[in-house]
Amino acid sequence: MSDAPIPAAHAQIPAAHAYTKVSPELTLRGLRVFVALEETGSVGSAAAQIGGSPSGVSQQITALEQAVGAKLFDRRSRPVSLTPAGQILRLHAHRILDAVSEAQAELAERNLAVLPRLSLAVIDDLDATLTPTLVLSLQDSFRNCFVETYSGRSDRATEKLERREADIAISASLPANAKAYRASPLLWESLVLVAAKGLFDAKRDLRRQLAARPFVQYSEAMPIGRLVAQHLKRLKLEVERRYAFESSRSVFAMVAQADGWTLATPLNLIDAERFLPGLEVFPSPFPTVSRSIYLIARDGELARLPERLAADCRCLLAAQVLPRFAALAPTMPEVIAVGD
Repeated sequence: MSDAPIPAAHAQIPAAHAYTKVSPELTLRGLRVFVALEETGSVGSAAAQIGGSPSGVSQQITALEQAVGAKLFDRRSRPVSLTPAGQILRLHAHRILDAVSEAQAELAERNLAVLPRLSLAVIDDLDATLTPTLVLSLQDSFRNCFVETYSGRSDRATEKLERREADIAISASLPANAKAYRASPLLWESLVLVAAKGLFDAKRDLRRQLAARPFVQYSEAMPIGRLVAQHLKRLKLEVERRYAFESSRSVFAMVAQADGWTLATPLNLIDAERFLPGLEVFPSPFPTVSRSIYLIARDGELARLPERLAADCRCLLAAQVLPRFAALAPTMPEVIAVGD
């Protein structure tokens, strides 16, 4: 065997990875940050949208630019704008993130098939109209799922969702951290004037007539009560305040018995329909205010179920609630509408 030295070129062959420089890679997190910055136009706004920090956004964009080998944003402009390379990545980023969302939704749908329990919190104005049909629909789809419901004030329905005591809320009160939830509009309605039958002459100035009669109000501990109180304050309308109640039934019963009046919504009227023979409904004699009802669920949970239930709710509202109010107040179709 020869003892000749090994040629220098072959003397030391390092492991393949010993001096390999690891290049930054495209990541889903990076693409989400990229899209957030593209949509908002500022690092601070992008950070707020994704729940991160401005420095974290800058780091992700820098890593992304290193991965693609080109600048993606012109940060000298305000708002920041995409470079030609950024325009190319934008198309692919949206496609990739849409595909990932679709995959996550399909996997979540599969998990829903064995959902053991689901809790709904429904505003009491819609409880009798929506809840039974929704529960039956859910049990048709998830036969082994136990469905429980809560009915009550709008703010408490939302609080149950925020405390994870409910999976879905149907409410007029949005959660404080709206970005953590998906809210699908179901119904829009504005305030109407409700008075004891024969109390007011619609041909005369209603504002003057209102000042002479007792105002029956919803308790300001409730969202509807606060909505009405704030509206009257904005209008600088001084009214005689004698009574406050939490339920629509009590409010309308007192309006009829005390020859008084109140401001309420179409849903309030439908909820207390049995008192209507002693009442009259008028369009608001002054600029009014409206509220919206939403189906709300935590973002990223329950797959497409919230959207499906929201569509079911809108169909039910159009088929049942709108005709009922039209029968009660046929001249005021513009005060209530199903959401888009």
